[in-house]
Amino acid sequence: MDIGVPRERRSCENRVGLTPTGVELLRAEGHNCYVESGAGLGAGFADRDYQKAGARTVYSGEEAYGRGELVLKVARPTIEEFEWVGEGQILMGFVHLAAAQRSTVELLLRRRVTTIAYETVENDDGSLPILAAMSLIAGRMSPHVAATLLQNDRGGKGVLLEGVPGVPSADVVILGSGTLGAHAARAFLGAGARVVVLGRDMASLHHLDEMFSGRLTTMLSHPFNIRKVVAFADVLVGAVLVHGARAPILVTREMVASMKPRSLIMDLSIDQGGCVETSRPTTHDAPTYVEENVIHYCVPNMAGVVGRTATHALGNATWPFVLQIVLNGLDGALEANSALARGVATRDGNIVNQTLADTMRTWSQ
Repeated sequence: MDIGVPRERRSCENRVGLTPTGVELLRAEGHNCYVESGAGLGAGFADRDYQKAGARTVYSGEEAYGRGELVLKVARPTIEEFEWVGEGQILMGFVHLAAAQRSTVELLLRRRVTTIAYETVENDDGSLPILAAMSLIAGRMSPHVAATLLQNDRGGKGVLLEGVPGVPSADVVILGSGTLGAHAARAFLGAGARVVVLGRDMASLHHLDEMFSGRLTTMLSHPFNIRKVVAFADVLVGAVLVHGARAPILVTREMVASMKPRSLIMDLSIDQGGCVETSRPTTHDAPTYVEENVIHYCVPNMAGVVGRTATHALGNATWPFVLQIVLNGLDGALEANSALARGVATRDGNIVNQTLADTMRTWSQ
């Protein structure tokens, strides 16, 4: 099989879809890898590293797409990249089609592309093995980003997360008790903040309470509870996920307006549309804006600035699925691996993922 690895084109996206080690393993199985020049630089991999592993270097994104029967991406392709996607191709990456433009989905259907969305690859127990790897990184990055944005020189309210003797630590509210929320809670607790986590079910809240020995406060995410905690939060973290669907709006503009001036919202659900009414996507180049006198940080590819760590973590998570496709073919891999099959969003001109199909119907109304 021919595998194409294009350079990521979104702002400050330093991850890459395949490491040189991955190339070496694929070449050992007799497969060809075409890696766009510069694709691995942000993760610390030079073109020569890929060449030594057996890859062929190509010098445009269009050629990387054109050469590959299978294209390995990280972030959702840009509008320009979607035009390079070929008829009948297999495209793997964090495509987040529920938050994409309708025309993007229609193009994939017209070209009969098999789109495998990393964010919906789901094990039988409901866990998301690929998304979890990136959620873990984003969660652990959260206090580093928050601590900086709370500084006065960054427009923040001048609050130290950990506090000092005689001065209380910052209040952090996390919406979502899944992988992202749990790792954000761990990291903020480690930074000395006071943490409240809101979740949809008692089982996940019990798990967090036991995990952290009661050092955080847990609440069900009823609207009246959200309204209450948002009002005193120094940092509000959106870590909401509905598998394959757009994130629900849990925090209204009115709730945002009730927050203390120059508080911080980190809407980490923004890659799925965001869970705060006032959220809109930002970039690492311009990561924040102010709405209702509250700072908003809404960078979809948060892990993109720790390119080496994130690429290795992504490779560890995706490799078993990629290997199964190249060894057994797409049909054989989907038949043998139910987790991979759940990740298929489009195939043979049809929408396979039911949640995405429901979203498309909503767009039509």
